[in-house]
Amino acid sequence: MAQDAVRHDYHLVNPSPWPLVASIAATVMFMGAVIWMKGLFGLPSGTSYVFFAGFAGVLYSMFGWWGDVIKESRQGDHTPVVSIGLRYGMVLFIASEIMFFAAFFWMFFEMALWNEHRTLSSIEEVRNAWSHWPPQGVETLDAWHLPFLNTVILLLSGTTVTWAHHALQVGDRKAAKLGLILTVALGVLFTAVQAYEYNHILHEGLFFSDESANSGLYGSIFFMATGFHGFHVLIGTLFLTVCLLRLLAGQFTPQKHFGFEAAAWYWHFVDVVWLFLFAFVYVAFGGGSHG
Repeated sequence: MAQDAVRHDYHLVNPSPWPLVASIAATVMFMGAVIWMKGLFGLPSGTSYVFFAGFAGVLYSMFGWWGDVIKESRQGDHTPVVSIGLRYGMVLFIASEIMFFAAFFWMFFEMALWNEHRTLSSIEEVRNAWSHWPPQGVETLDAWHLPFLNTVILLLSGTTVTWAHHALQVGDRKAAKLGLILTVALGVLFTAVQAYEYNHILHEGLFFSDESANSGLYGSIFFMATGFHGFHVLIGTLFLTVCLLRLLAGQFTPQKHFGFEAAAWYWHFVDVVWLFLFAFVYVAFGGGSHG
């Protein structure tokens, strides 16, 4: 076995089927997405079973692969050097996620400032450009209603996950469980409020207007940016739920709990991204009706 007679601080993993299985499943899933939307290989659009078969394979790979990582940790294979590598990996992953959202903000500001291809040479021209975004005829949301409620929910969840982390560090498992339960519940509540908000937008047709060719662009940018953030909230909620189940199963110690620590980092990243979305998408560029 790869870890037999280990005489160094590095962990050489055993041969694993998961990279190959996950790659095949992901390929099937994305080809299934194309079939579902456009049709492919003689299958008509609207055919969804290929996508869900691939999606099931991806979920299976995730459970198997991360389950092996947890087993390796409990067997003592995660030495201090390996733990540092895991932390570097999580930091780099979050950095890649920051760049992912930076692209959406870049697109949003590009449309907000240069949606009519004007040359901006003064602060007054910048202010005038902002006054034309959102486009004419687009009715925006009240930032201080559901968006503000979701901001409070996420900020509160950031305090509860920090409380849970601190409680685990000092050995108070009961408080750690309570803090995690509250964090997961707040994550679910955020998703429910956002789903209600989306339903309201689509039902009222708020972001779609015949008065401006850019109205569709505004709606697309809004749903892409806030929708991907909502997806990250969902992933973070699942991440924390797994940590809660592991905590209830007696895993994690004050000295060894990187899985929980990584989940907390990810959750704080999600919180910060939402603050930027709330400040710019909802407040700065969406404070009222432009009808």
